[in-house]
Amino acid sequence: GGPWVTPRWGHVPTLACCGSAPSCRGPTPRTSSPRRCGSPPASGPRAEEPVLLAELKPGRPQQYDWKSSCETWSVAFSSDGAWFAWSQGHCLVKLIPWPLQETELCRASERKSHKAEAKRSRAGAKEKTLECGQIVWGLAFSAWPAARHPDGAAGLCCQVLATGLNDGQIKVWEVQTGHLLFSLLGHQDVVRDLSFAPNGSLILVSASRDRTLRVWDLSRDGRQVQVLTGHVQWVYCCSISPDCSMLCSAAGEKSALLWSMRSYTLIRKLEGHQSSVVSCDFSPDSALLVTASYDTCVIMWDPYTGEQLRTLRHVPLHSALEYRSDVHTSSLRSVCFSPEGLYLATVADDRLLRIWALELRSPVAFAPMTNGLCCMYFPHGGFIATGTRDGHVQFWTAPRVLSSLKHLCRKVLRTFLTTYQVLALPIPRKLKEFLTYRTF
Repeated sequence: GGPWVTPRWGHVPTLACCGSAPSCRGPTPRTSSPRRCGSPPASGPRAEEPVLLAELKPGRPQQYDWKSSCETWSVAFSSDGAWFAWSQGHCLVKLIPWPLQETELCRASERKSHKAEAKRSRAGAKEKTLECGQIVWGLAFSAWPAARHPDGAAGLCCQVLATGLNDGQIKVWEVQTGHLLFSLLGHQDVVRDLSFAPNGSLILVSASRDRTLRVWDLSRDGRQVQVLTGHVQWVYCCSISPDCSMLCSAAGEKSALLWSMRSYTLIRKLEGHQSSVVSCDFSPDSALLVTASYDTCVIMWDPYTGEQLRTLRHVPLHSALEYRSDVHTSSLRSVCFSPEGLYLATVADDRLLRIWALELRSPVAFAPMTNGLCCMYFPHGGFIATGTRDGHVQFWTAPRVLSSLKHLCRKVLRTFLTTYQVLALPIPRKLKEFLTYRTF
């Protein structure tokens, strides 16, 4: 068949809700609630029932290499929400204009080859297939201002996509044309993850199994700026804070490292996990950091103080109503913040996508999925993309939240104030606890 498959629209599976959030309950109030799963306050976030919108499946390439991997190790949205990329296995990356449309997906399912002519979306953009020549592990988008473009092209900024490869290379592509701009050399092993500075400076950080992180400046022809050493095992992931002040990297030695993006020096080591740390993400205001581990736990940190704020434990679905803290059987693969900063999405080896409200210690919704590896929120909210071990991508609806005024105020303040600056303010203690996320 063709490279795309979609589910039967109108017959989509819903997520199983745990009943903890108000919208997860039916019109009749629950007479009791599970232990450790209290209802959120009236002003708290309300979760909708997410549904599976579409599932994309790669077809078999004409030049199929049985030695290549088929896993979707990474999915990514561009910051402007105009493009989606996924490593669909067999050394290929698919670039898709967003939003997806039912008619476009149905037409795409009729194609017989990855080399078919790219079609135009309703906005004029084209789907593209990038042949990377190696298994693709990491993906990251960045806007490229026209003034910095290597071809000196005039007009609005374009998008670039960085791909981390199995042989240690990083290839950077121009999204609109599919042309290769740079091949960055330096790593000696798999480039597992990539992260661009959100400020548009074209600073790229790469994390590798060679136990190093490398900093690249694409505005200077991809020059290597710094090599960060400190990990003693494979580095699985890296994430730059939205304010571009910090970098988090996580590795197999059960810890995460926080680095200064100004001096490229180590700030602190975050210890608390009992197994390899495989995913990390900052909140939109840079005030929180979450790390996910094979030990089945997500730990929420204050990156400024290194304090553990809470631990989210992943228990089997059949035990979800008991919320037993002594059950740890679901190794985590990925974690990400929602754009408004009120929810987390996690993917675990128990074949579940979970959505968590920050104010709760239990998930507000579950989605059944097979062999999940990664997840990412759409930058404007409303959708979650997940990648699987068999090369599929699934798109789920996510809770759309009208943030409370107090959360919006906290988000704005924490964008400019560190935890120490908040604690120094002449304000009541309870307000300090709220602004530093000690309470919700």
